This record gives sequence, C-alpha cells and structure tokens, in this order.
Amino acid sequence: MKTHIFITTSLLLAGWLLLTGCKRHEDTPSNAIAQGMTVSVMTASMREHERHQWLPGTVFPVDQAIISSKLMATVEETRVTIGQAVDEGDVLIVLRANEMDARVEQAEATLAQVKRNYLREKALLQQHATTAETVRTLEDQLRVVEAQLAEAKTMQLYKVIKAPFSGTITARNVRRGDLVTPGAPLLSLDGAGQFEIQIQVPDSLSIMEYGKVILVEADGAQIETRIKEWSPAADPRSRSRLVKLAAPEKVELRSGQYVRASWPAGMTESLWLPDSAIQQTGQLARLYTVVDKTARMVLIRKGKSIDGETQVVSGLNSGSIVIMDPPDGLRDGTPVAIEQ
Repeated sequence: MKTHIFITTSLLLAGWLLLTGCKRHEDTPSNAIAQGMTVSVMTASMREHERHQWLPGTVFPVDQAIISSKLMATVEETRVTIGQAVDEGDVLIVLRANEMDARVEQAEATLAQVKRNYLREKALLQQHATTAETVRTLEDQLRVVEAQLAEAKTMQLYKVIKAPFSGTITARNVRRGDLVTPGAPLLSLDGAGQFEIQIQVPDSLSIMEYGKVILVEADGAQIETRIKEWSPAADPRSRSRLVKLAAPEKVELRSGQYVRASWPAGMTESLWLPDSAIQQTGQLARLYTVVDKTARMVLIRKGKSIDGETQVVSGLNSGSIVIMDPPDGLRDGTPVAIEQ
C-alpha cells in the first residue's frame, strides 16, 4: 500500500513540474506582441491642395492630311499601301485623264496660231499695211491663250498625286480602275513629326493659360505636356471646349492612342502622409496608428503620390496618430511607446 501511494505522488509531482515548465516557456520574451516598441509618430491632418479631374484624350500627329483628287478621273496606278512610309514628293497615285492632255494640245495649237497672226500683223504695221489696234488686239489674244495653256498644263499635273510631307499611310480608300471625284478622300497620311493630344474640356472647368503644364497618362507612363491651343467657344452639344496639348518630341506615342489628362478642377482638402508611413502588400495598402499605447493596423485606399507623399483617399480620419517608418516585427496589438 505504501508503494502505491509513493508512485501516485511521484506522478502528480512530475505532472506539476511539466505544467510549470510549459507556463514558463509561454512567458518567455520571444512573443513579439508582449514586447514594447518605441516608435516615432505624426498626427494626420487635412491639407488644402489642387483637385484634378481625369479627362480622356486622343493622340494626333501635328501633320495630318486627307489626300484627294482635284480632277474627275480614273485611277491608273496606286503606289502605296496602308502602313507604308513615304517621303515628301513621293508619287502616291497616278490618274488617267485624257481630256487634260487634249486640252493642253488644243491650247498649244491655239497659241501657235495666235502667235503667227500677231507676228504677221506686227510686220505689216511696220509697212503701214495694218492698224495698231489690230496688233494690240492680237497681243491681248496672245496673253489669253498663254494663260489658258498654263492652266491646262497645271491641270495636267493633277494627274499625279504626290505626298505633301513625309509620313505614313494610315488609310487607303481607292483601287486601280476606280473613278474618283474632286474632294473625295483617297488616302490618309500621318506626318512623321511631333504629336499633339486633343481633349474635350467641360465648359464648367476653367481653361488654363498657354504654356501651362498638364500631366498626361499614356500606357501607364506619365508625360508632361503643355497647352498650345484651345477653343474659346464651347460645343453646344457636348458643352465642352477643344484643347490641344503639345507632347514632348522624345516620347513614344502613336496616332489614335487613348490617353488621360489630369485637368485642374479647383481646390480641395484631403489627408497626405509620407510614403514611409505606408506599407504596400500586393493590392493592399496599410499603415499603423497608435490607440491607447497600442499599434493598430489600418487598411487605406491611396490616391496620388507626389514628391514623396501619398494622398489617403479613405480608411483614415484626421487627427489619427500615425506611426512613421514602422519597425520590423510591428504587428496589430503590439504595445508601443512614443518616441520623445
């Protein structure tokens, strides 16, 4: 009986020692939440700044032309295709207009006849065999026929359509054998030079002065542009005004590209914090505030970032105590002491 009591007592003593060891292990300083941290803080406050509104825009080349014919003629040859680069003066389309050639021959024949009559009458005038009025009339006829010949030759040049400037063919609406009329679009040519951005600014927003810098976002990249033209009259249908922005020459843009312009829209107030106070994990942005000497994690939605500061759109209230440069190991619920 004594042996049984001794064994039972030993087992109880071993269990007590085991529980005591576990409790001491849990109370070790390795738990970060039980550790206090000294942090530097700032008070979040509202700040007045300029508000911006995103406006859609489109990229256009500064040099852009719709190529058309000045004659009613048949297309004899097209020498370009869509996407082809051309130089200024290159032949794009050749037209067939036989009546233009006939008009030139007719004017040349008339000119030769009037010139012969003029020379004959001029010689007879020296012999007093004709009148001076007859010679003056032939001189006038000679000038008229010469002008008609120049006009016919000019019209004959319209049979060959050339590139007005260097660029790229972006559209072709004609084929060999088509009958073209004056003014009908045949080709579209975009210049190879500088680009501009056109946006429609609502009439409710103010128009900036010429040369004002406007931030534009194109394919995720931010570009600084300047106002070079704007229309003083608003479109009665859209209640907006056309504004043209000059893009830098070294920026890679393409004709017809969609962009967004950040247009000033008055003053407003919002919270701004240094970038060092915000931690980004994937799509989530968070920061830590101090509440009752304890760090509390707050999820926020960010706005713009300018000069090392980020706008806080939502998730944080003015007057909150925000931890700057959160130290490693800081977690939600960690006791903190504010650095003096």
